[in-house]
Amino acid sequence: MHIIPVIDIKDGIAVHAKQGKRDEYLPLRSNLCQSPDIFAVIDAITRHFHSDTFYLADLNALTRQGDNAALMKTVLANYPTTTFWIDAGFPPLNEFRSFPNYVPVMGSESINNHTINDIKHLDSNFILSLDYAAQGQLGPATLFEQNKLWPQRIIIMTLPRVGSNLGPDIELLTAYCQRYPHHRFIAAGGVRHRGDLIALEQIGIDSVLLATALHSGAIQANDI
Repeated sequence: MHIIPVIDIKDGIAVHAKQGKRDEYLPLRSNLCQSPDIFAVIDAITRHFHSDTFYLADLNALTRQGDNAALMKTVLANYPTTTFWIDAGFPPLNEFRSFPNYVPVMGSESINNHTINDIKHLDSNFILSLDYAAQGQLGPATLFEQNKLWPQRIIIMTLPRVGSNLGPDIELLTAYCQRYPHHRFIAAGGVRHRGDLIALEQIGIDSVLLATALHSGAIQANDI
């Protein structure tokens, strides 16, 4: 199973995501580094966990309050041998496409009934994130129901569990793995410790997005 470190970016710095309440996210405080500077965070995680892939979320773009596109381009240029999954809303920005280490993430929360068919025209390399809030699915029901619209890799993002210490939604994740065995599922939200990683691997999860447990020290390099 692969571990993908997450960096949420707001107003140019890394922030600590908690339960999808983006207006309340504070600058990241980490046991791995002393600064919320994105380059310091990437360097620290790479040093501790030897990560070669990161997930970056542009919270400004996702909430339509500006964007961090220039910063993202600098990251892509500065770390050419590291792969970056970038969620910056829909549609993906063409200015990132020239970077071979860029992989677009399309979150269902950024897609509506008018844009859903545009997914068919995306490069098959993209990753779809099926997003869940406390009240249920975020995005068109069709996107959750018709796997013919899906790429190979699917994130199951349970926002209420992000940074919550509640544990992953094993029931939901198991249902996806069993119903769609030919897709590669990526768990996001709630992972607390090595025990959760083992449980996710046992149900067939391919990869896990992690942030809080890495920065708090709850998950160490030898747990991965």
